[in-house]
Amino acid sequence: EEEHRSSVGDFVMRDIIILLGPPGAGKGTVAPVVKSKLGVPQLSTGALLRDVVRQDSKTGRKIKGMMQKGELVPDEIVMKLLKERILHKDCDRGFILDGFPRTMEQAKALDTLLTEMRERVTMALYIKVDPSILEKRICGRWCHKRSGRVYHVSSHPPKSMKLKNGAPDPQTMRDDKTGEALYQRADDTPEALKRRLVDFHKHYDGILEYYRKAKKTVNGNGSIQEVRKRVSFIMDDHMTSTFVIRNAYDLVDTPKSKL
Repeated sequence: EEEHRSSVGDFVMRDIIILLGPPGAGKGTVAPVVKSKLGVPQLSTGALLRDVVRQDSKTGRKIKGMMQKGELVPDEIVMKLLKERILHKDCDRGFILDGFPRTMEQAKALDTLLTEMRERVTMALYIKVDPSILEKRICGRWCHKRSGRVYHVSSHPPKSMKLKNGAPDPQTMRDDKTGEALYQRADDTPEALKRRLVDFHKHYDGILEYYRKAKKTVNGNGSIQEVRKRVSFIMDDHMTSTFVIRNAYDLVDTPKSKL
């Protein structure tokens, strides 16, 4: 039976957290808490790919062509970019992977990469949310294209929002900072969500089992404040246990002449 590498003898000096959850689970809500607690960057493979495309390099042009055709970028390219990124100075203490890995193949490739670096995933934080709540969150979501800012008609509406026949008037949905029009993603509908959830469980149930020893589950139901408070408790507990392990490592690794 395959599982994420997690032997007792592994002393991990960087915190490597992966955020997992279905569409609308609130990874964007959870990530700032984890970042704040650990002082590490949040990385997404989508952002890495977009950065490379903007550089207009040979690799960037190749990726741009794939994306324009709607093709998936091969895992080999994604892993190469990720390996380069996690060697940056801001990742010295660790990093957060937002929504990655998405497949078992990617999970195994990530483990292989980290094993080469004598590291491993220290926590797989799974955000569990009731399907009915996911639908409310997804279908009320509006986005600002240039910045990626996300609004919600109930929990975080734009200041300009006005109702028309009990529903938000699309003409009034504008970004708070720029005044530019907001849009709803084509797959932010009840019908699309059902398909996305089927796809999520098809791929992620195996990943959650693979990371079962590193997995922590947080209740993602409730308000932003409630969810963030739960995540904060989990991270405090994680930091306490990590502190003990690192101190133990320092004692083992300290030359006798210094004791």
